Order: sequence, then structure tokens, then C-alpha cells
Amino acid sequence: MQLTRERIVAAAAELIEREGVTAISMRRIAAKLGCAVMSLYNHVPSKEALLDGVAEYVMSGIEVRTEPDASWEDQVRAQARAFRQIARAHPRCTMVVVSRPSRSAAALRPIENALATLTGAGFDGADSVRIVRGFIAYVMGCLLREVGIAPSLAHPDDVVRLAGRPDPAEFPLLTHLSGELDRHDHDADFEFGLDLLVRAVAELRPASFAEH
Repeated sequence: MQLTRERIVAAAAELIEREGVTAISMRRIAAKLGCAVMSLYNHVPSKEALLDGVAEYVMSGIEVRTEPDASWEDQVRAQARAFRQIARAHPRCTMVVVSRPSRSAAALRPIENALATLTGAGFDGADSVRIVRGFIAYVMGCLLREVGIAPSLAHPDDVVRLAGRPDPAEFPLLTHLSGELDRHDHDADFEFGLDLLVRAVAELRPASFAEH
């Protein structure tokens, strides 16, 4: 099969998901593809360029679906859900995305669209940037809770499950709510938090736009 940039990036993304970003090297990628190391450099000039390609690969998979006349709130929700969907599909690669500057058009487009939604709703530039960062942090926090990031993709919900039962006299609320602590619905939890964020952001919207 012909060696292409797309194949190299896909191999890198697969390796990152399986072993983490620290496993990435041009030698490992070459071994995986069954080619000489130097042949990779005809398509990606460096490891940094390869990681940029992985970020582009992930971000280009974001698909936001909204109605043409959707409110800004519904657009924001759709954007957050789309980012969460791609992050759940590629959790470790998504960490590559958020830990390095975006360079390609594919990686920058979702951010541009999110900023356009917010500035179009009346938020100024500085608040729009902060809001986007806040939603990214929220999605990444949910991702960490759901699947973990490193090093083993364990299930961090185990941290908040009760190991045995605490002393009711010392921990009355933990005892009373133990059933809730042991119950997990990631989708419902995500939607609950997303709604809280959107409502909080709406409170910041300039009064001159609030009635529109």
C-alpha cells in the first residue's frame, strides 16, 4: 500500500490511543507501517509536524448539527456535544489537540465557528474567548471522569465510588447519598452540566442583546 501522509497520521493516532503520546517516534511509526524511517520524512518533516497532523485529524472529524435558525444557546450546546463526541472517540489524541497550539485550518475551524456564534450573540471578543476556553475545559473534565486520559485509560469514576461504607456518624451525607454516588449516567451528567454552563453564560450576555 502506498505510503501517504494520511496513513502516517492515522498510524500515529492509533498508537497514541493505544499507548499514549510518549510512545510516538518516527521509528515506531515506520515499524508499524513496514517502511524505512527516512521514507516518513517525505510526508511529515518532523515529529512535531506529525503531532500537528494528529490534531488536524481529530478536529476535522468534528461535525456540528444544528437547524439554520437555531438559537445561539442551541448552537453552543451542539458545538460542545460535537467536541465531546470526537473527544470520546479519540481521548488521548484530544489531549494532543488541547496541549499544543492549533496551526491548520481544520484544527482552527471549530474554534472560529464557536467564536462566531458567541460574538454574533453579542458577547465581546475577550468574553467569547473565555467562554470557549471554559467549555473546552468542561468537556475535557468530563472526558477525564468518563474514560481517563493517562496512563492507562482506567475508569476514574472508581475514585468517587465508595469502597465499603463510611461511618454514618462521620459522613452522614455520603452514607445517605451512597446510591447516587454509585450510579453513573455520563450522558445525563454531561447534559446537566452543559445546561448549567449555558445558563451562566446567558447571564453575561449584554442587555442590549438579551431580548433578541
